[in-house]
Amino acid sequence: MARFDRVIKNGMIIDGSRAPRYRGDIAIKNGLIAEIGHIDAADADEVIDAAGMIVAPGFIDLHTHYDAQVFWDPYCTLSSWHGITSVVIGNCGFGFAPVKPEMRERSMLSMTRVEAIPLASMKAGMPWDWVTFPEFLDSVDATPKAVNILPYVPVGPMLIWVLGFDDAKAGRKPTDEEHAELCRLFNEALDAGGCGWSAQRMLPDGPAAVQRDFDGSPMPTDVMHDDTCRELAKVLRARNEGFMQMLMISGDNDRDQKFYEELSEISGRPMIMNVVQAFDHRPEIHRRVLAWLEDCRARGIRVVGQGLTTDAGFTFTFENWNLFDDAEAWREATTGTFEERLQKLGDPARRQALRDNMPITATGPLPEIVIVGPKSEKNKQWEDHTLALAAEKMGKHPVDVMLDIAVEENLETEFFAAPPNGKIEYLKEIVDNPYVLFGVSDGGAHTKFLTAGRYPTETICKVVREHEMITLEEAHWRLSALPAQVAGFQGRGVLQKGAPADIVVYDYENLKVLKEEIVHDLPAGEWRRIQRASGYKYVLVNGEVTIRDDQQTETYSGRLLRHGTGAAIAKAIAAE
Repeated sequence: MARFDRVIKNGMIIDGSRAPRYRGDIAIKNGLIAEIGHIDAADADEVIDAAGMIVAPGFIDLHTHYDAQVFWDPYCTLSSWHGITSVVIGNCGFGFAPVKPEMRERSMLSMTRVEAIPLASMKAGMPWDWVTFPEFLDSVDATPKAVNILPYVPVGPMLIWVLGFDDAKAGRKPTDEEHAELCRLFNEALDAGGCGWSAQRMLPDGPAAVQRDFDGSPMPTDVMHDDTCRELAKVLRARNEGFMQMLMISGDNDRDQKFYEELSEISGRPMIMNVVQAFDHRPEIHRRVLAWLEDCRARGIRVVGQGLTTDAGFTFTFENWNLFDDAEAWREATTGTFEERLQKLGDPARRQALRDNMPITATGPLPEIVIVGPKSEKNKQWEDHTLALAAEKMGKHPVDVMLDIAVEENLETEFFAAPPNGKIEYLKEIVDNPYVLFGVSDGGAHTKFLTAGRYPTETICKVVREHEMITLEEAHWRLSALPAQVAGFQGRGVLQKGAPADIVVYDYENLKVLKEEIVHDLPAGEWRRIQRASGYKYVLVNGEVTIRDDQQTETYSGRLLRHGTGAAIAKAIAAE
C-alpha cells in the first residue's frame, strides 16, 4: 500500500507565505498535506504531473452570496472555475435563517433585487428543510459541495425573527429584552459553527443607498440601531472569537470610519470593511479610505479593507437592473411588476425627474454607459455608442436615448456600464496597499449582469503578469493566506505540512479569463452570465481533484467549515 494518496510532482511551489518560490513535490494523505520536498512517485497511489506549472494554495473568497446557489450548484460557480476552494456565505447581513416557514417567500423576495437572484430559481432549488440557523448549517453540511463553505451569521433574519417584520423594516430600536434575545440567537448560531456577523448599513438617506429590498424599501440592517451592532460586537468579545463584515456608504466619511473603529475596539476582533474601490471621476474617495486604513493599522485597530479589484463591468437590461436605487426617481421607476416598470420608464411625465437625477454610482456617470445589445433593426445603428454620443447624434438627452430604446425593445436592450476602477493607476493605488483584501466577487448574486467571480484569475493575468504591480508570491498571499488569517480559516491559505490540501495547479503563461457567455443552467430554466477560465490544470479541495483541465470532475470534497475548521483538520488537531 502506498504511503500517500497522491503526490503533485515537479511543480513550482508558491506556498502563500510570501516566501520565494521553489521547485518541489507535495504529498497528500487523507485530505491533508503530508510532506513537501522531493517525494518518490512510487510512494503515491496517484501522481499529478505539475512540470511547468505553478502550484499554490487555493484561493479564498470572502464576499459571496451562495447561500441559495450552493443547494443546486455544488461547485458554487463562477468561483470554483477560477481556483477558489473556499467561500464565505451570509455576507451583508443577508441570509435565509432563522426564518419562520410563513416568511420563506418574503425572504426570497428580498434577494430578488438587493442581490438580483432569480425568485424562480430559489423556489425550485432550495430545500427549506430548516427554520433555525443551526438547522440551516446542518442542511448546508449535508448538501454536496465542491468548495469549502464558511458561514457568517447574517443579522437581517435575526432582526425580523426578534422584532417582527414591520418593526425590523422600520428600524425600531430593540428593547433590552429583545437585545438579549438577539444575542442569545447569535450565540446559538456561533455555537453551531457560525464565524461572526455581517450587516449592510447603507442608510436609506445616504448618497449610496443603492442595494434595496424588492419593493425599493431599505433592508432591515440598513435601518438597524447602532446599539444592536454594539451588542453583537460584545458577544464576540466575550467569546474571543469570530469576525465582522460590514458594508457602509463608502468608508469615506468620519461617521462610518469611527463606527468601524468602535466595533473593532468593542469586539477586539477583525472588522472587514466593504468596500475599497476607485471611482474614476472621484479618486479622492479611495485615497482617503486607504489613508484611514493605514492609520487604523498604525493604531492597532483591526479594520481591514476589502478592495474591488476586478474590472468586470455590468452588462444589463432594465428587466433586472437595480443599481440606480440611490436616486429616488429611478428607484420608483424601476420597481414593481414588469408591466409597471415598462409603463413608468416610458412615461413622459417622469422623464424630467429622471434627467435631473442621473445616477453616478459604481458605474460612473450615466452618459458613459454603452449601448451593446440593441434588439431591433432600427436601433442597430446605435450599437457600441455611448449614450452621450448617441444623444449628440439624435439631438436628445442621454436619459431619453436610453429609456426610449429600452421601452421600444420591451426592456430587452443590453447596456454596458464600465467598472468603477477603469484607470489602471487607481487600481494600482489599491493593490499597492499590502493589506487590502482582493475580491468582492458577490458570487451567487447579480447573476444576470455581473461576473466578478473571475477576480483571482484576473489578478494573476492583469495585476501580476501584464502590469507587474506585485510579485506572484505577493499575489498568492493576498488571494489565500491574508483572507484566511483575517476571516478565521483554520490552517488554510498556506501550503504547509498538516494543512488541508486545497491546491491550485495552473499554467501561468497561458492562464486567462474566457469570454462572457449566457447559459440557462439555473433551476426553473433561469439564465445567467458566466465567464470561465482556461489554464487551471488541477484544482484540489481537501486533497481531491475537483477541476481537471478546467473541467469539473463532479467530485464533492468541500466541507462546511464550522468555526473555520473542516472535519479532516479537526480530527488531525484532536489527535495531536
